[in-house]
Amino acid sequence: MKRPPPSAGEEGPAGGGSNKGKGRWGGRRRNEQRLGSGRGGGALSLAAFANAKSRNTGYNPALIKKQKEFYRNAKLIGKYKRSKKQQDDSNGPPQYQTHENEGHDAENVAKPHNKKKRTGQSLKEEYEKKRAEAEKTKEEREAIIQAKREEREKSEAKRKELREKMFKKTRSGQPVMKYRIEHLLETALGSSSK
Repeated sequence: MKRPPPSAGEEGPAGGGSNKGKGRWGGRRRNEQRLGSGRGGGALSLAAFANAKSRNTGYNPALIKKQKEFYRNAKLIGKYKRSKKQQDDSNGPPQYQTHENEGHDAENVAKPHNKKKRTGQSLKEEYEKKRAEAEKTKEEREAIIQAKREEREKSEAKRKELREKMFKKTRSGQPVMKYRIEHLLETALGSSSK
């Protein structure tokens, strides 16, 4: 569709006048023309309808909120690290300092206090203990799973049997009322006993 040229009295969006308030489509006249309201066909064209909401404005409040929170957390972590470093520096010199003025470097170095050394036997015992514990928890888990599976199978079999009874028909195609009445009686007795 071709747009008719602007008349002599009007200035279009590109004509030397101001574009104040004209927006994306160049004012009310072009907007009406785009929508087709001037010619009596008040509907959008298929292309205009498809593109109406598909433009990405770049404004996503959830994303903006997430980014703000990320930067705020990064700032707090930076402050925490700086204060921690400052605190460590103010505590004094490091614990393991070498005495350079004496000739016995290896002897005068402060050594960290090691935990109780583990022997091969104690490590083996610990490993066996952990392994037995893990095996025990695994067996318990398997027992629980097996019990649930058996319970499910039992309930499914019961439901299947009940369904077969409920769908039984007489020779003429009518449902057998015997099983339906039994079921109603069982449910009524079950609810009254609770």
